[in-house]
Amino acid sequence: MKEYGVGITATSHYLPQRIQTNEELCLVMTDVSPEWILTKTGIKRRYMATEDDSTSSMATEAAKELLTAQNISADKIGLIMVATFSPDYMFPPVSAKIQQNLGAKKAQIVDINTNCTGFVTALTLASDRMRVDATIDYALVIGVELHTRFMNPTDKETAIFFSDGAGAALLEKTPKNTGIINSHFLTDSSTYESVRFRGGGSSFPLVNRNFNPAIDYVEMNGLATWKQAITNLPKTIKELLVKASMSIDDIDFCIFHQANLNLIHYVMAKLKIPLYKTYTNVEEIGNTGSASVGIALSEAMAAGHIRKGQTVLFAGVGAGFNFGASLWKF
Repeated sequence: MKEYGVGITATSHYLPQRIQTNEELCLVMTDVSPEWILTKTGIKRRYMATEDDSTSSMATEAAKELLTAQNISADKIGLIMVATFSPDYMFPPVSAKIQQNLGAKKAQIVDINTNCTGFVTALTLASDRMRVDATIDYALVIGVELHTRFMNPTDKETAIFFSDGAGAALLEKTPKNTGIINSHFLTDSSTYESVRFRGGGSSFPLVNRNFNPAIDYVEMNGLATWKQAITNLPKTIKELLVKASMSIDDIDFCIFHQANLNLIHYVMAKLKIPLYKTYTNVEEIGNTGSASVGIALSEAMAAGHIRKGQTVLFAGVGAGFNFGASLWKF
């Protein structure tokens, strides 16, 4: 029986300098209006990587800010776990580049891809690793995406949503009965093809072929995504609460994957969680995929929404479709 917990003790995030408003997007996507985008998604604008940004550079900036603020040297980091589905390269892993950039020579590195559920998944895997290996004093969990280079700017199923950025969390040993409480994951692969990026995958090799917009852009079936989310995200959260022997009323605060403001409100209403128990930034930032929970958590903590003693729920939905939720005692 471990005499310590594994908790989130600090957070940070990075957003690129370029901002795209709905009005700017609609200069290209001429079949919709800024008002239509806002009504459908709640999104007003998105952050877009500049030519100087990369997935690894954004993640590194978030991590450096976190370590500097906590006065922790990189050589004390025992684990770097990165959630992304838009890495610099197919391989080597982007976590290795971040290790190099930070000078964290002792850190084990891991990349994971569970799509937009990535940050929730990575938090659980990193905390599991720390509970097994007591020599890991600190772990960096980073969710990061550079989506916008893979978007068709005229596709209203994707371009109105996706954005770029990085969110980071520091995990360390905390007092017993604090930190992660439990987690639960669920996969419904019945609509596996509904959200996908085929270009560069082994089914569509890039060798000896020209750019093909049919496979080199992110594709999404919005209706299928909505149906999956409203069905399986509440189910995942309820099953987590059963595992943890807790109820909805025990949750003090929630951070959801920032996919769509209407979706977050729908799921919370279905679970009978009041809106004051969550924080959203999808309106101003857009959907940053694996980074979204991390960025929202960082902003919520900075604003004082999450306090010591609270029980906090993290929950997300990603392509596949896969769902993840975890409960943490702060």
